[in-house]
Amino acid sequence: MLRRALAAQHGTTIACPLTTGIFAWIAAQAADEEEQAGRKRITPYSRTLKTGGELNPKYPGGIRNVRSRLMAEGHRVVKKGNCFFVAEFEQSLTEPRSK
Repeated sequence: MLRRALAAQHGTTIACPLTTGIFAWIAAQAADEEEQAGRKRITPYSRTLKTGGELNPKYPGGIRNVRSRLMAEGHRVVKKGNCFFVAEFEQSLTEPRSK
């Protein structure tokens, strides 16, 4: 959904998955730095899931941190093989805000 929203915002048909992923990671790192500095309101990067509701292990603190944050918000996280997913994530989807 994020890539679709970015493409629509910029008048294109697609947004690059690699570039979008890199910038999502940068935003997550920046939010983590702000939190470490004492800021209470940060970008909720743990809510940005990979395809199919998969948690992103590359976010700050890895799966343990992302899973903990999502579970604190009431989401159920399940393990499938070596990956973790938000169960029934489709029920919690929201559209990204436009500028």
